[in-house]
Amino acid sequence: MRKVLVTGTAGFIGFHLARLLMEEGFEVIGFDGMTDYYDVNLKRRRHQLLLQSPHFTAYECRLEEQEKVAEIFAKHKPDVVVHLAAQAGVRYSLENPRAYIDSNVVGTFNVMDLALEHKVEHLLMASTSSVYGANDVMPFTEVEKVAHPMTIYAATKAANELMGHSYAHLHKIPVTMFRFFTVYGPWGRPDMALFKFVKNTIDGKPIDIYNNGDMSRDFTYVTDLVRGIRLLIDAAPQEPESRDQIPEGDSLSPVAPFRVVNIGNSAPVKLLDFVDEIEKAIGKKAIRNYMPMQKGDVPSTFANADLLKTLTGYKPETTIEEGIRQFVEWYRDYYQV
Repeated sequence: MRKVLVTGTAGFIGFHLARLLMEEGFEVIGFDGMTDYYDVNLKRRRHQLLLQSPHFTAYECRLEEQEKVAEIFAKHKPDVVVHLAAQAGVRYSLENPRAYIDSNVVGTFNVMDLALEHKVEHLLMASTSSVYGANDVMPFTEVEKVAHPMTIYAATKAANELMGHSYAHLHKIPVTMFRFFTVYGPWGRPDMALFKFVKNTIDGKPIDIYNNGDMSRDFTYVTDLVRGIRLLIDAAPQEPESRDQIPEGDSLSPVAPFRVVNIGNSAPVKLLDFVDEIEKAIGKKAIRNYMPMQKGDVPSTFANADLLKTLTGYKPETTIEEGIRQFVEWYRDYYQV
C-alpha cells in the first residue's frame, strides 16, 4: 500500500483528496494545523469522517513547527507528498499578510526540505490561478509568465512555484505544481463566495456582489479537482534531455523534473449567472447588494486545461448547475436548514 502524506487534510480540498486516495487503495497520513481562520469545528468534523478509515492517520501541528513535521516524515516515510496546507483567502491577505509568509513560504520550505531528505517519489504542491494576476490573455496557459501577482497570497504561491523549481533543478526531485481555479462544492470554506451566498440567501440576508456583478470565474467542482490531483500523482515529470523534447504547450522545465498544471473547468461563468443558479437551487431570491471591485481582485479567470488532459486523459466536466445543487443539498443537511 503506497503512502501519501497530505498536508491540509482538515481543509476543504485536502479532505476530499484524502477520501479519494483511500478509496483507491492508498494509505493517507493526514496533517493539519487546525488554524482558526474559519470554523475549526468544520475542520474537526472533516477529520472525524476521515478517521473512520483504518487507512488514515491524523496529526495536528503547524507547518512552521519543523521538528514536529520532521518526526511525522521520519515515522511514516511517505512515497508521495501532496502539499495543500496554506493560509488561504485572497482578501484576508490584505489584512494579515505575515500569516501568508509564515505558512505559505516558511511552511512550504519545510515540506520541500523534508520531501528531499526522505527522497519521495513525487512532490505535488498547490498553487492558484491567482498567480496569473494582471495577465489578461485568456484562457490562461501554464507557459505564460506570471510576473504580476496582485495580492500577497498570490505572491506567496508564485514564490512556492519558484522554490519548487529550484529544488527540482538542484536535487532532481520530481515536482508538480497545480494551479486551482475557484474550487467549490460540499464541505467548502465559509469564507468562499458560494458558502456565503447560500447562507445569506437562506437566512434572508444580503449578498455582496463585487464590481456590480461584472465578473466571471472558472468554477471547478471539488471532486473534479481532486480527481485531477490523483491522476497527476502518477504523472511525475522527468527532466528532458534537451529543450527540443518539450512538446508545445507543456510547462515542463528544460532544466528540472518540474511542471506546472492548470486544473480548471475551462468554462467561465458570469457572476450574476452563478447567483441565478444559487437562487434556483435554493428556491428563493437573493437580496443583491452591488458593490465596487475589491482591491486585489480580478475581473475574470479562465483555465486552459489541455495539459492536464494530455498528461492524464482527464478533464473536469461537472456543470455549475449540478455542482451548486450538490453544495446546497450538503449545506441544508449539515446545518439542518
